[in-house]
Amino acid sequence: MSPGATVPAGPRAPVRPLRQVPGPLRVALDDERTARAAWSRLAEPGDAQASRLVAECGAVAALEAVLAGHGAQRWRLRLEGADPGADLRLLRRLGGRLLVPDDPEWPRGLADLDTATATDGRPLGQPLCLWVRGPLELAAAATTGAALVGSRAATAYGEHVAAELSAGLGERGFAVWSGGAYGIDAAAHRASAATGGPTVAVLAGGVDRLYPRGNTALLERIAETGALVSEVPPGSAPTRWRFLERNRLIAAATRGTVVVEAAWRSGALATADRAERLLRPVGAVPGPVTSAASAGCHRLLRERGAVCVTDAAEAAELLGPVGEHLPPPRTGRQDDLDGLSPADRRVAEVLPSRAAASTEALAASAGLDVACVQAALGRLHLAGIAAPVDGAWRRSAPQRRP
Repeated sequence: MSPGATVPAGPRAPVRPLRQVPGPLRVALDDERTARAAWSRLAEPGDAQASRLVAECGAVAALEAVLAGHGAQRWRLRLEGADPGADLRLLRRLGGRLLVPDDPEWPRGLADLDTATATDGRPLGQPLCLWVRGPLELAAAATTGAALVGSRAATAYGEHVAAELSAGLGERGFAVWSGGAYGIDAAAHRASAATGGPTVAVLAGGVDRLYPRGNTALLERIAETGALVSEVPPGSAPTRWRFLERNRLIAAATRGTVVVEAAWRSGALATADRAERLLRPVGAVPGPVTSAASAGCHRLLRERGAVCVTDAAEAAELLGPVGEHLPPPRTGRQDDLDGLSPADRRVAEVLPSRAAASTEALAASAGLDVACVQAALGRLHLAGIAAPVDGAWRRSAPQRRP
């Protein structure tokens, strides 16, 4: 079988005699769930060829084919080190669970990864399984999921905005998803946990390897109240390419992504790119134009059509169902001249605040006919803006309009 071929849907490919199958893998030949656990050890995240093979043939049949010497060499090289039974036992000791695509708890948005493509044209690839720690029900958290991402090297401004957005979205019923990293990720998770909102951290390594170490306490808290999620088995190291592939899960599982703060080449832009390719809404928080830490956000706003997000109300409007989270109307500071017609406003603006002026003097100052000024003065008097004084007029004491 060539590396790009699939196992026929009919009779299974011949299998090596059972005595030649590595002992730890024998249990995976009788159970689809365990076979998917094994596949998550054989194939790297984002391996669309493995995802397609397992989807078309089933995890057990695909594993049998690899054991028989077929399929990509990169999978066969890992056969001797695969022990799905041990991985699952460790997961159970951690109080975790393994999810596969047929489970009710599986986030349905992940299926879109099989049809969306990366910049090089390859399918992004749905994960083979998910290793999960924490009590939060993942499908429900995905249905209301809001991805908040950004740079690790965040500024105080970025962390403040991330916390405000996270807390505000939690109050509006959203589950906050991020990557558990330093900076914006940690600020978003921490604010959600502090306010009692649901939060999900998608890890690049195993759910037993809490990384970065400086966030260990935060990630342990998420494991107690929210959810830690990974597509690689326990014990797996968080590598650079796994961080990049992890971003596609955050983008696909949630309703949309808001980039809070990102430099020109920030990895958070990869999450925004994946969300865009998955037809999810993308928002970006503007920062100071002089701040290199916000250059990536400004790039999204200028070049990629991201929606400008400045507070939780705007984020909820972007990420929620259409019409469900409309932000309240905004108005600037009002004064007693707001709402006046142009002519009335001109007359009001030339009214002296101390000594009174005649109608003719006001008409000359405003550049209007006397009759027009007389009519305007009547309306301004009723509005409490103009006051008559011995046949002349002056400005009344300012009153704030309701």
